[in-house]
Amino acid sequence: MQTSSITRRRILAGLCALPAGCAWTPRALASESGSAFPGRPVRIIVPFPPGSGTDSTARLFAKKIGEITGQGVFVENKPGANGFIAVQTVLNAPADGYTVFVGSNSTLSANVALFRKLPYDPLKDFAPISLLSRGACVVIVPAHSKYQSLRELIDDARKRPGRLNYGSGSTSYRLYTEWLNEIAGMTTTEIPFKGAGAAIQATVSGEVDFAVVDASGAIELITGGRVRALAYTAPQRSAMLPNVPSAPEAGIADFLAYNWVAAAVSAKTPAPVVNRLLALFQQASTAPDIKAYYERQSSTLLASPPSELTRYQQEEIQRWKRIAQTANIEPQ
Repeated sequence: MQTSSITRRRILAGLCALPAGCAWTPRALASESGSAFPGRPVRIIVPFPPGSGTDSTARLFAKKIGEITGQGVFVENKPGANGFIAVQTVLNAPADGYTVFVGSNSTLSANVALFRKLPYDPLKDFAPISLLSRGACVVIVPAHSKYQSLRELIDDARKRPGRLNYGSGSTSYRLYTEWLNEIAGMTTTEIPFKGAGAAIQATVSGEVDFAVVDASGAIELITGGRVRALAYTAPQRSAMLPNVPSAPEAGIADFLAYNWVAAAVSAKTPAPVVNRLLALFQQASTAPDIKAYYERQSSTLLASPPSELTRYQQEEIQRWKRIAQTANIEPQ
């Protein structure tokens, strides 16, 4: 009994002598192995308000992962400041996998092109988990708009440079529209809004001439006749919007603009925990109800490996940097 106590004291003394960066607590040991993860509730941080496409994806996966693990998985919305608040919430939390970031192309790629001193690096500060989903956008105009086709809008914009305005709900949508401007050879003026939903509503009301938005957020308004869709930014038409021309049919074949959602954690998170999170997201993606949801949204469910997310981010960052420079968008 005495020998056992001495042994325990020696072990504890040895652990206390380890460097401060080595937090070898029983919980940390479990996290390092990944085998016991998650052993308590997980929170998912979203940089947009409730109701956004990113938020919907986060809540779908949170519910399913909670069912798989038997642990609570909660979504916290941290909108504002171009996603910086949400990003810092994740990066300032313990890097143990219990705080997961579910963001979009805005926070994980486009911000790089729009901010001179971005307070984070989306490639270096995050460990990628998975590219979860991807969906095409639509070019929409008010239901009462005089533009019956994208060609009519482009022709008018070319005649009156800068006179037509567009609604943008995030940095990504601004860059998408400037990309359209580049391809179409037109100049239009941005009207910024706090979120894609607000930009869509501004189009419904006629406050803006047009907008490039995520198709999933506009399907009901399009089919209900509250806005008119001039193009679907994919190679083929959407089964949900069979009457809307694809990008090639609308005369903008190169404008393949996709809104995407991905999951990541702090880059300091142990690899076994990242792998466990990947396995959970991929297992959740096989659920019939999640598959059905993305089919209804005309989006593609991906649940890709981390390397695919990194490659996609790198491609997007290069594209947005070029477009921002071409459009003379001065970094903030």
